[in-house]
Amino acid sequence: MYQLGWFSTGRDKAARDLLQAVQSSIKLGEIEAEIAFVFSNREPGESEESDLFFELVKKYHIPLISFSYQKFKVRQSTPVMEQAGSLLLWRLDYDREVMSRLQDFRPDLCVLAGYMLIVGKEMCQRYNMINLHPAAPGGPTGTWQEVIWQLINSEAQETGVMMHLVTPELDKGPPVTYCTFSIRGKPFDRYWQEIKGHPLSEIKKQGENNPLFKLIRKHGLAREFPLIISTLKAFSQGKVKITAGKVVDSNGKPINGYNLTDEINEQVKAMK
Repeated sequence: MYQLGWFSTGRDKAARDLLQAVQSSIKLGEIEAEIAFVFSNREPGESEESDLFFELVKKYHIPLISFSYQKFKVRQSTPVMEQAGSLLLWRLDYDREVMSRLQDFRPDLCVLAGYMLIVGKEMCQRYNMINLHPAAPGGPTGTWQEVIWQLINSEAQETGVMMHLVTPELDKGPPVTYCTFSIRGKPFDRYWQEIKGHPLSEIKKQGENNPLFKLIRKHGLAREFPLIISTLKAFSQGKVKITAGKVVDSNGKPINGYNLTDEINEQVKAMK
């Protein structure tokens, strides 16, 4: 059976909700795979939220490997930079220790599901890893907050959500799957009209309470879990693959991401 590796810090309710959603889809036979292991960079007792996440993992009888990066960091000597712009040396050593602890597993695909560490080059090369990014291919980079402000500033017509291949360069990996949606027309236009002619600095004074900001976030968030589940479903069924660091379709032809827009839109409509 198709094997998934699950990487999560388990820092909040969303981490538990996502694991539950994927496990439910696996049980229903939608995702033809199993989660071979869950790895967390926290250990029991470090956080109440993470402990709740660990309890859920154990409930599903999934092997749990937890290894505290905070404790590992403290044990290391002076964190000297390997070179400008690189990860700290202790972080590279941490990844090596993680890979050692996971050496008995052979995941076909690894999912970063709220994993709050940047993955180093060696781990990217060891595993096929995917991560969620709250924008369409070619769209803004950064956190979801930064993405939305950039969309507003550029007066964008549409945006989306994508899963991308994890590479050493943060959020720069090639698209694996994606969906798009318009941020024009109803109910968006009235809020675009309200901010028309105002500089971004003025609009941002409302922060995340800005109505347009909140609406874009709402529509993006509604698509995140469905995209993750549909992505895992597509991988488990061989509709999309990663071969030699490239994203390919079922025939082995390189693609610039697998478009799941229609499928995701149908799911979003069904949830309303």
